[in-house]
Amino acid sequence: MRPMTNPPLLSPSPFPLLLRLLHLSRAPRRRNPTTGRAPTCTSRNRLPLLLSAAMSSASNTAPHSVVADPTTLARKVADIRAAGPTKLQVIADFDGTLTRYWYDGARGQSSHGLLRQGNEEYDAKREALYQHYHPIEICPDIPLSEKAKLMEEWWEKTHGLLIEGGLTYEAITKSVSDAAIAFREGVVELFEYLEEREIPVLVFSAGLADIIEEVFRQKLHKTFKNIKVVSNRMVFNEEGRLIAFKGKTIHVLNKNEHALDMAAPVHGNPGDPNGFMDDYSLVKKRTNVLLLGDHIGDLGMSDGLNYDNRIAVGFLNANIEKSLKDYSSAFDIVYLNDAPMHGVVQLVSELCP
Repeated sequence: MRPMTNPPLLSPSPFPLLLRLLHLSRAPRRRNPTTGRAPTCTSRNRLPLLLSAAMSSASNTAPHSVVADPTTLARKVADIRAAGPTKLQVIADFDGTLTRYWYDGARGQSSHGLLRQGNEEYDAKREALYQHYHPIEICPDIPLSEKAKLMEEWWEKTHGLLIEGGLTYEAITKSVSDAAIAFREGVVELFEYLEEREIPVLVFSAGLADIIEEVFRQKLHKTFKNIKVVSNRMVFNEEGRLIAFKGKTIHVLNKNEHALDMAAPVHGNPGDPNGFMDDYSLVKKRTNVLLLGDHIGDLGMSDGLNYDNRIAVGFLNANIEKSLKDYSSAFDIVYLNDAPMHGVVQLVSELCP
């Protein structure tokens, strides 16, 4: 995390001021000093005007946001814009990031918490595991290596209970249908914009891919060929009963680009010839990253990727007074109070016009 040397910028829509600061800055940008005059200088000088015009109508209604270092963020925007959409990928957490934190005035459910096996005994056993391991997960005093082993232990025990308890895909479908879960306003607009420009979206989750994909099916009613879910994937038999899990267990401490072999497209097949994300080596060559998360730990989702620029967007949904300082130090932009996705759509439209 970078030190916060200046007071954070609190603004309904941060981008006009950010780019105005960049425009006024006299510090040269020397990414490739041997290449002579770079065309990015023209893009950088043009960007404040474009951003100001694009944001002016939305700035009165956009949710409040915090930017700790406006000048640095503005430079990242200019660099990513100059590189173009073929160098950009989006990495997003699912629960509390793509989905809303609050649902009808109450805490919304997570993709893992919504699951009901249809067997009260095994639902209770999974809840008991949560009560035992969750305090370990959030304890700051346990060494990371030790905690990682315990998290893998928790996940594997939970997966074992799902198999032993006879989970069916029908139970998943019903659980999602009954769940208090919804996507943030503006998510569909964001996905459509990214798909049009063939920008891959990797949705990382320590939960269950089959549930997340069912949430996509039931709550969005749209297909996106550029979205892949990196999560724990189930194997069902011909009767629709869970019999195994595929590959390595993905838990809260290892959900990053090292786990790309677990990815599969939403509403598609990994070998779909119409997709453009089948070759993960091409994804890894996209060295500009827009990362979306709601926990500081989500910054680790880009581990394993040798990126040139990363803009980290954080959603601080609750405990704002307690957590704002840490979030504004860790993320480039922080959106407050379970904000909609409109600010990210505005940002992406400037990164890839």
